[in-house]
Amino acid sequence: MNDKQPIIRLEGVHKAFGRQVVLDGVDLAIRPGETTVVMGPSGCGKSVLLKHIIGLLRPDRGKVYFRDQVISDMTDRQLVPVRRRMGFLFQGGALFDSMTVGENICFPLIEHGMKDPAQRGQRCREVLLLVGLDGYQDRMPEDLSGGQKKRVALARAVAMRPEVILYDEPTTGLDPVRSDLINELILKLQRTLGTTAVIVTHDMASARKVGDRIVMLYEGRFVADTTPDRLLDESNEIVARFVRGLASKQELAEIEAARLPEGGNQ
Repeated sequence: MNDKQPIIRLEGVHKAFGRQVVLDGVDLAIRPGETTVVMGPSGCGKSVLLKHIIGLLRPDRGKVYFRDQVISDMTDRQLVPVRRRMGFLFQGGALFDSMTVGENICFPLIEHGMKDPAQRGQRCREVLLLVGLDGYQDRMPEDLSGGQKKRVALARAVAMRPEVILYDEPTTGLDPVRSDLINELILKLQRTLGTTAVIVTHDMASARKVGDRIVMLYEGRFVADTTPDRLLDESNEIVARFVRGLASKQELAEIEAARLPEGGNQ
């Protein structure tokens, strides 16, 4: 890797919604060409972190950088050329139900000024070939399976040939076979396009397969920064329990102590 400078940096990022602190002084440097997996329990702020990277949310304190630009201080208009260099795969795919597959993929191309219909059609075909769905251009989202919708959404995310792809729970809602297919596509896109990836997930199989680096977010802070092959060796109890899918003694005690009300089993 020739470029050793981080492509994305978060420095002292704080974010709260009302009294709920979601990010509590987060620091993170994303290196170019790598796949960084952000894992953690549901509701810990993983998706909030992604939205700060692409500028959909602004920190209460701290800064977010893309290359050497402080994007957390930018207006929406100033963010347009930065967002053009990023692709975002939303958790549910977020396809437009009233548009065909081809129209969904061409939507960001039109938004960012690609006026030639032939050029848009060629780019659409290229990205659908990447995800194995060329020929699906005229289908509607309602005619696709869950896995196919994710693949179309992934094709749309790379249509602008971004430097960075952000994935929000890419395997959620998919069976193990379809999840593995998405993982293989993520690896293929990194090999083919040379992109930097940030993947938010709580799918441990996916994290270990696609990640070069794995960080864990817990109660607003990072409690682990490691590699897939060293993840199981983590001595931090919180990380170890999460990786192995084990509830804490306190959580188990709360379940054991719970009782049905009188007559509740009748």
